[in-house]
Parts: sequence; C-alpha cells; structure tokens
Amino acid sequence: MLIETERLILRPFSEDDAEDVLEYLREPAVHCFASMRLDSLDAARNEMKQRRGDELYLAIVLKETGKVIGEIFAHPESNEPEDEIMDTFSPCWMLNLNYSGKGFAFEAARAYFDYLFKEKGARRIYAYTEDYNLPSQRLCERLGMRREGLFMEFVSFINNPDGTPVYENTMQYAILKKEWESHAKQCGQK
Repeated sequence: MLIETERLILRPFSEDDAEDVLEYLREPAVHCFASMRLDSLDAARNEMKQRRGDELYLAIVLKETGKVIGEIFAHPESNEPEDEIMDTFSPCWMLNLNYSGKGFAFEAARAYFDYLFKEKGARRIYAYTEDYNLPSQRLCERLGMRREGLFMEFVSFINNPDGTPVYENTMQYAILKKEWESHAKQCGQK
C-alpha cells in the first residue's frame, strides 16, 4: 500500500526506518504518545517489526530524501458491538518536530483521510486532541473537521512527580464522508 502526494509518500514501515523513528519517538512532543517513547535503536527496530503487519499504520516519508518524518495510523471501529461494519476511523498523527510548520502534516492527513473515505469505506472520521495542542486543532479544522466536544479531565498519559495522574482536557473533532466530499469541492480538490 502506497499513497503519494506532491512531497510525500505514505507507506508501510520497514526495519530501515528505525533511526528516523527513534529521532522523533525519543521525546514525543505530546503526552498521548508517551507510551510510544523509544530509548534505543534496538527498541526502534523491534517497533518497526511490530508495525509491519498493520496496513493502516503508515510512515510519512519525504519523497526527495526518503527520510521518515512522522507517522499516521487509524483505528477502525463499528457503531455497535455486534456490528461488523467498520466504517468509523480514529486517526492519530505524529510528526518529527524538525519538520513541523511546513504543511507536511496537512498534506499527509488529507491524503490519508481521502484513502480512508474512498478505499476503506469510512463513513465517519474522528480525532482526539489535547486542549493545549493548538497545531493539531488547527490541522483538524484545516481538514474540514468540526469540533464536537470538549471532555474535561478525560484521560491521563503521564503522572505528576508525586505519582498521581495528570488528567488532560481532550477535544474531539469529526468529519463525515459527505462533509469531506463537500469540503474537497470547496477547496478545488478531486
């Protein structure tokens, strides 16, 4: 599986990606990725082996250099526990901070959302972002997503120095397939 954009390639991870991935997972910028922290090249290589089997877990790669600058993945789910139609997806994205502010996250997410809607049968895509993560909120809005809610003290990914959990306020953004198609027409996309 390969998705190409003007400047990027979204593709499955390979063991050769370990050094690039370690670069941004040594110190994840957002608390929700704290559990993904990697401390060594060996740990990164092991992580690359685990990621290879998931078709929805893709490396964000610069076309020009082949460098992995981030990742994007989604969790499919159904509406009801007994429903087998997986038409709702919850994506996550992470970019190496050295490449932020250049439009790469938007370029990757737009192509990935298009893939989920057109190829994977998505009906609805929603994303969570912390209330302090303004770049992620702006990305959601630029993608045409609407803010659906704010969950106060929703989840904890890290602890205070005394060991008590730090609960974060979390925003939820979402977009339906029909909204995505309308947004794409307004932006002059195919």
